[in-house]
Amino acid sequence: MALIFKIAWRNLLRHKGKSIIIGVILFLAAFIMTLGSGIISGMDRGLELNIVNGFLGDIVIISKKEKSDNILFKMYGESIETITKYKDAKKILQSQEYIKDFIPVGKNMAMVLNEDEGDPGFAMTLGVDFEAYRKFFPDSFTMVEGSYPGKNEQGVIIPMKAREDLYDFINAWFLPEKGDIVEKNLTADAKENLKDLNIKRTAVFMGMSEGNYTSDIRLGVKGIMKFRALNTMWGHFSIMDIESYRKCLGYFSASDLSLEVSGDKKELLAMDDSNLDSMFGKGEFFVRDRGSSDISGISFKSRKGRETVGDIDYEAGIYNLIFIKLKKGEALDRSVGRLNEVLSKTELDMRAITWKKASGAIGSMAVIIKGALFTFVIFLFFVAVIIIVNTLSMAAIERTSEIGMMRAVGARKGFISGMFIGETAILSGLFGGAGIVFGIAVVNIIPLLHITSANDLVQLLYGGDVFKPYLSAGDTLVAVVQLVIVTFVTVVYPVRVAMGITPLDAISRE
Repeated sequence: MALIFKIAWRNLLRHKGKSIIIGVILFLAAFIMTLGSGIISGMDRGLELNIVNGFLGDIVIISKKEKSDNILFKMYGESIETITKYKDAKKILQSQEYIKDFIPVGKNMAMVLNEDEGDPGFAMTLGVDFEAYRKFFPDSFTMVEGSYPGKNEQGVIIPMKAREDLYDFINAWFLPEKGDIVEKNLTADAKENLKDLNIKRTAVFMGMSEGNYTSDIRLGVKGIMKFRALNTMWGHFSIMDIESYRKCLGYFSASDLSLEVSGDKKELLAMDDSNLDSMFGKGEFFVRDRGSSDISGISFKSRKGRETVGDIDYEAGIYNLIFIKLKKGEALDRSVGRLNEVLSKTELDMRAITWKKASGAIGSMAVIIKGALFTFVIFLFFVAVIIIVNTLSMAAIERTSEIGMMRAVGARKGFISGMFIGETAILSGLFGGAGIVFGIAVVNIIPLLHITSANDLVQLLYGGDVFKPYLSAGDTLVAVVQLVIVTFVTVVYPVRVAMGITPLDAISRE
């Protein structure tokens, strides 16, 4: 073996031209495959950080009545079906060992009143328990103005993107209740009109739905925030307290359910649709609007001065979605399957979907971009193989006299094949190894350059607002395995060519 590698090394030195060409190709192939793996892994890591851990979780539970999986960016005005039995679902989710954590939220579309007359603006809204949401998505956004709402405090947090859009639509610049203008956060148009800027510190949200059961609610602006990444996408979502959200959408709120109601009315409110229908024969007494929990026909008397109450059971009210995070290492699709199997055995009318389906176009684009990157890397893999095979085959043919003479003095076919494999292995180890090392270096240098983009599609490629390729130990091992595969695949045909050369071929060549 040592003799074979010694002869292989001498042959490489004798045929420097061909050796350098093959070496450069191996270097580029190894470098591009390593960099490609780094970009794909960085994208995966970024999407997990900014979508899974920053906005949606791994799995989203929706109502079985919900026809579309795309619940994040549905058509304007189209409401999401409600989840009315969260407390029952909570017990089931707590018993699943593969689930790390979960949080219920409300999500729908709302209009923002133009109080100076004119067309209203639009805002996607999330209704949350601020304290629970902050724990579930830690550091998912930063407050650029104002402060985070306190426990059980009513109000709304408006993203910078939504504030800019609302300024364009209704010519109002929203500020926190206790905040002043921060010039660096103004848009170019707002700066030009700074003296006449229409300042608003409260906003009137008007719920949107297919039925006429929503209401209006005025909320104080507690803060202006910016998401950690993908701010152009997430920046459309204003976050308000769950009780205000429910009142805005016309849903049963926890405070409504906590009011004292007579026994027969309480029994009526607790009934599901099938029991209500049975009370009034075959015809339905209520016309059920999609996604609604209409309380317009029932008169509740609010307690004086009761805007926020600490002892209300907020989990008793209406939600639209449940975000779920899985424990580390749990397979996404397998977990969704297991959860749906459990839910199908209950009467909760809920189903689980992956974050990719829930995010609609975002999830689809992420899969497409990742697939395109992987295809590109594989394409380069095959191009490199073809070029190297062709170069090695030509080198074998050009060395017909040399190989024929070696066969004439007793060299066996195994020795000839070993010599070619040794030459390719040396080139692969030196040049291919250098390509992997260079690729690792570039992957680690790129994040230091802090390359950013505000474009949504580019941010999906980056996995966030900053381009951060990433290579784990496993990714590096994969790059080495890919290089080994390239080495052995490329040498198969040239070895067959070399082994087919006879002493007679050498004489005829002369």
